[in-house]
Amino acid sequence: MRFYTDEECKRWLGNRPKPDASGLERHCIAYPKTPSRALYVSQWIASNVMYRMPALLWVTEPDVWKSNWHLYYRLRQSYHDFRLMDEAPGHLFLEHESEDLATFVQLTILNGWDAYLLTRADYINLWFSNDEFIDAYSKEQSLIDIFRKNVEEKTS
Repeated sequence: MRFYTDEECKRWLGNRPKPDASGLERHCIAYPKTPSRALYVSQWIASNVMYRMPALLWVTEPDVWKSNWHLYYRLRQSYHDFRLMDEAPGHLFLEHESEDLATFVQLTILNGWDAYLLTRADYINLWFSNDEFIDAYSKEQSLIDIFRKNVEEKTS
């Protein structure tokens, strides 16, 4: 796992824009209602959206709600990175690091951060909102349907 600055995140993305509603299928799902369901959803996302390729979790707004910064920075320090979130808000996960991704997705949900999960495969990408929902974006409706089926029923 690597931590990226905003500029490094932009370079990793290349010419690909961040997902939005233009030209893509989209589905919005409310955040899980309990921490145990947040764990399940985080694990499902990490196991199923990477397609064994790298993925970038890019936190764009971490200061909307009160966050557990102690937990976050202790976790980050375990990867030997001592920068602040503002200095390096990108979290690049390699294809074999889905468990690490699950942990950081769970922190994103529980802390109410705005963040993109952008995958190298670019089959499905996610937006986590501080308003407690996940937007799933894809060129293929079938991928949105799989996401909805497996995540939406586990959030309530």
